[in-house]
Amino acid sequence: MSAPNPIAFQIGSLTVRWYGILIASALVIGLLIAAKRSDKAGIKRDDIYDFFIIMVPSIIVGARLWYVIFQWSYYSRYPGDIVKIWNGGLAIHGGIIAGLIAGALFCRARKLSFLKLADVFIPALPLGQAIGRWGNFFNQEAYGRQTNLPWAITVHDPSLGWIRVHPTFLYESIWDLCVFLILIFVIERKFKKSDGELLFSYFILYSIGRFFIEGLRTDSLMFFGLRTAQLVSLTLIAVGVIGLVWLKRRKRNQS
Repeated sequence: MSAPNPIAFQIGSLTVRWYGILIASALVIGLLIAAKRSDKAGIKRDDIYDFFIIMVPSIIVGARLWYVIFQWSYYSRYPGDIVKIWNGGLAIHGGIIAGLIAGALFCRARKLSFLKLADVFIPALPLGQAIGRWGNFFNQEAYGRQTNLPWAITVHDPSLGWIRVHPTFLYESIWDLCVFLILIFVIERKFKKSDGELLFSYFILYSIGRFFIEGLRTDSLMFFGLRTAQLVSLTLIAVGVIGLVWLKRRKRNQS
């Protein structure tokens, strides 16, 4: 047996990893989707491109810091590894929080509607997550506990050797793709009445799937014995529900 090669190709001393290729591809596809959607929303494409330049480093730094904070027992001993994001270790919840903060600050500076900008970008997020999750496959990370199910994958565990496990990266990739399709073809086309509905709906839909999938993983970030991703998922579900109720009441009061 052999694990997938995390390295896509090498040019001299330059090593290009599949993880980086997939993350970069997800970001580019996200930009193209947001740029196309901006026309309908009445937001200038220049604003989309400018925000993208700010957003990308924000979400990468946020995702990395979130991971490092909850793995500080390791990184405090090996601080040089903090910058090695090509080896994996980006926590999407940290990226989401950082992206929202960057978006709020950008909209305040440009005098744009935060909820409108969020709804332009947000459908691209789960699609990007669906693509990026395959980087976990090449890095042999983010898999679940052992199982004999027919679709189990084989990975090499340092202490157990070759074992068959739940492909939780695949589960989330499929779920993220479903969230993208629901946001675009169901919620936006048939139900959306206010800016912000896609954002809050994403919080709910993504978090429901992530909560259950996280329960299968063996490498979860922990906080006082609890899985941080599940805690954040429950929080985002609550924020999503409250946000949708608030939007509905605000629209009713304005009519």
